[in-house]
Amino acid sequence: MSESVFDLISVGGGSGGLACAQRAAEYGAKTAVIESHRLGGTCVNVGCVPKKVMWNAAGLGLGLGDAADYGFEVKTGAHDWALLKAKRDAYVLRLNGIYERNLAAKGVTYVSGAARFIDAHSVSVNGSVYRARHVVIATGGKPSRPLLPGAELGITSDGFFELPQRPQRVAVIGSGYIACELAGAFQELGSEVQLFIRKDHLLTHFDVMLGKSLMREVRAQGMTVQEHVVPAALREESGKKTLVAQDGRSFAGFDCVLWAIGRDSNVGGLDLEKAGVALDEQNFVVTDGFQNTSVPGVYAIGDVTGRAALTPVAIAAGRRLSDRLFGGKPDRHLDYHTIPTVVFTHPPIGTVGASEAEARAQYGDSVKVYVADFTPMYHAMTTRKAHTDMKLVCVGTEQRIVGCHIIGAGADEMLQGFAVAIRMGATKQDFDDTIAIHPTSAEELVTMR
Repeated sequence: MSESVFDLISVGGGSGGLACAQRAAEYGAKTAVIESHRLGGTCVNVGCVPKKVMWNAAGLGLGLGDAADYGFEVKTGAHDWALLKAKRDAYVLRLNGIYERNLAAKGVTYVSGAARFIDAHSVSVNGSVYRARHVVIATGGKPSRPLLPGAELGITSDGFFELPQRPQRVAVIGSGYIACELAGAFQELGSEVQLFIRKDHLLTHFDVMLGKSLMREVRAQGMTVQEHVVPAALREESGKKTLVAQDGRSFAGFDCVLWAIGRDSNVGGLDLEKAGVALDEQNFVVTDGFQNTSVPGVYAIGDVTGRAALTPVAIAAGRRLSDRLFGGKPDRHLDYHTIPTVVFTHPPIGTVGASEAEARAQYGDSVKVYVADFTPMYHAMTTRKAHTDMKLVCVGTEQRIVGCHIIGAGADEMLQGFAVAIRMGATKQDFDDTIAIHPTSAEELVTMR
């Protein structure tokens, strides 16, 4: 059995693993990336990238519907899902190739295959052994499926990107951002969608304003949201699927049922017990603030750790880890607070920092909240109306801004700059002293009273 020795091995070729190995290589380390599927991980293949393509398509559909209100005579046919899928898949395949060429250009060894730990610093792949002083677990996550009768009749977010045609009637089960994003794509591209949630609003891990406002918007666009539904079983008869709830209610006639109930760590088959790496109760790899696992010289980054499952977080953690290991920066690590994120619904959502509830739990009566709600100027001309809601969460006598939450057109692009300001400790007075850009939605963030 052949053996190869490296300074660092990344087990996983997603965003985090690639970033970590390439940064280490820039410092002169001998590195390898091992990946059993396509390079790029969830984000490139079944996540951010193809999802954004679908979000763009849905936005065009909404815009075409508004065109007549702006004086355009537009005639459109049905959306060609198969055409868009073919172009989207070709784009993703191109990105896979770019990642592989980037590894070669930086001298990173790419090993295609499934890794299994032999011990803490050795893995076997396709009959060969690879050893390193530093081993990084970066295998990401995978969609959860419920342990219910008939659950296999439904698809997950991975299956969404495999659909050759758009199903007409769709049930999406879940209230998180993946459920909301995919339900919106189905709805806005022509499907009849019902979204099933356990509670009374969406996005329960976000500021409550965002979830309630999104409920209002998706219902206005024609989506049905079924509240307080706890699934018990999924059945199929004559090609149509029926969702059965624990309280006895049943919802029938669906061509497609999509489970979007969370994500699990992708550690099956790694034989982590041979490395002695500890997992938590949810099967995520336990790490400290420096990405160290329970075993010296073994690290974990990205979704497999169960912390802030976002592509830029995995990239940042991976690069900082290599800065620490090979760049002479012993204190370099990722600070996991004040991480901005966007939910690609229509309208989009941008959020950074503490929710109002989180801030009140931590700071009590020193919290002051500012809100704005309005219809953007774009909709002054349109029959279709979409609302915008904003919230700033401030604390202390200086009113330092610890949270910013936006749902509305442009939220996805405007949040990045505001996230920088908030991370730097901006106060409400700093926002007030900034001249507004008019007419924009963003100006509301610096004119709130």
